[in-house]
Parts: sequence; C-alpha cells; structure tokens
Amino acid sequence: MPDDARTVTTRFAPSPTGFLHLGHVHSCLFAVNAAKAAVGRFLLRIEDIDPNRCRPEYEVMLKEDLAWLGFRWEEPVRRQSDHMGDYAAALERLAALGVTYPCFCSRKEIADEIARAGNAPHLVAMGPEGPLYPGLCRHLPREAAAARVAAGEPHAVRLDVAKATALTGPLSWHDHARGTVAADTGLLGDIVLARRDVRTSYHLSVTVDDAIQGVTLVTRGEDLFHATHVHRLLQALLSLPVPDYHHHGLLLNDRGERLSKRDGATGIRALRAQGLSAVDILRRAAGSAEG
Repeated sequence: MPDDARTVTTRFAPSPTGFLHLGHVHSCLFAVNAAKAAVGRFLLRIEDIDPNRCRPEYEVMLKEDLAWLGFRWEEPVRRQSDHMGDYAAALERLAALGVTYPCFCSRKEIADEIARAGNAPHLVAMGPEGPLYPGLCRHLPREAAAARVAAGEPHAVRLDVAKATALTGPLSWHDHARGTVAADTGLLGDIVLARRDVRTSYHLSVTVDDAIQGVTLVTRGEDLFHATHVHRLLQALLSLPVPDYHHHGLLLNDRGERLSKRDGATGIRALRAQGLSAVDILRRAAGSAEG
C-alpha cells in the first residue's frame, strides 16, 4: 500500500485468455488517465486464476502490445496464480465468520432445479446475469456437509449472503459517475468464492488484490457494476479498505455489442498488421474514455 494514503492508485487487470483488443485498450486508457489526472500510480495485474483458459503466451503478447502502445506500469506485476495463499487465507477468515458453505451441486443439478421452479416464476430469484443459485446446499446439516467434504467429494464454496449481510448491516460505496451507491448485497445471490478446480473466484481474488495493492480507485466497465455490490460486502466482512469506483462506458462493435476477444477485427495485433500506428489505435480506443 502506498505510504501516502491520499495517493490515487488505479489498475488495469486483464486475463490472458486471448489477444488484446480495442475494448481492453479503452479500459486501460481510462485507468491511466485517472491516475495521471491525480498525479497518482498505475498498476498492471494479470488475472490468471483459471488454468484451463489462461495461457503464458497471451500474457507475454498482452504486455508487448501495451508497451508498444506506450503504456507504462509499476513493477513487479502482480500475477494472481502466484498468490493463491492470499485467497485461501481470506476464504478461511470468511469460514470462521460462519458465512460460507460447501456446495456439492453440479451445473446440471442447478439448471434442473431452476427449470422445475420455472413452473412457479415467483419462486425463481433473478439477478442481472439470470436466475440466481436456488440454495440447494445452503441448509445442509453442518455435520453432513463436513463429512462429505472430508470424504473428498468435489464441491464449491459459496457465500451465504443473508448471513453475511446480517453481520455487516447496510453498506454503500462512492462511484465517481453515480455518487453514493447503496449496496444491494443480494444482487448476485450466494456467489461462488472457490470452485472445485480453482480454489478462488473472480469476486474473491479481485477484492483481495485491490486491498493488497493499495488500489484507491477501481476503474472498470459498466458491465461489472453489479459485481461491485458483492465486492463491497466482501470488503466489509474481511475488514478491507474501500476504494472509490468509476464504471466507464464500453466500446461497441457495429452491431451494438461490446467488444470481445472473438472480435478479431478489433484485435491490436491485427490492427498493427494493417499498418496502424500506436497513436491511431489509441485514438480509436479512446472513444468515451473521459466518462
């Protein structure tokens, strides 16, 4: 954490699952500009917790493209796969608070339960990403659940949002675009904190990382606005500092869809091959980078 707690620190945190595209550059540029405006710090973080999708070669090319575009960041770069112990410690703290539980459900079992409840729509809780986890394992007897874990049965770890919210009480955060935002802690339901094959999750690792790195201003796309509600809950449970947030607009393709790694026409490597300069690409990526 920086010595001066007032120092604005931003970060850009891509996952090395494909080539860098204009949407990434737009987000990076937003974070860099926010740090520059405050004469602050800019960090790069590699979010590579998923070994099935992340590739070292993509990380190398990602850094090469960012450097070619003229971005500079502080070293060392934090790579999430090197810090699994930090996430395990946070998970242990949450377990000690009694706000986690093992979930033995397969995706099919969850989907089947949601489908059955679909005959009574008022029983299906909906979130911004679709139906919420229906709570099949939430009320398993503690002893029975512990025995299944001890026997090595594959399971995920979920956050009991109702219990967690009862501990923290009402929460809020400051968003530079929206002002004070009251946290709707149940917006995403009982989120997964650790999976069967990856013993952490995006929600847990990003919350822990931002605190460890001293990030004071989280800038990210408005598509992640809903995630901030549960991140605020995790911060309160883990007694972590609360950064400011600024959720910026997204760059869209000609069909009005947000850019993705599958959209090869916007890939930085492809644009470089076409002869575009770094300045050309930065201008294209800037879009509405001021807000």
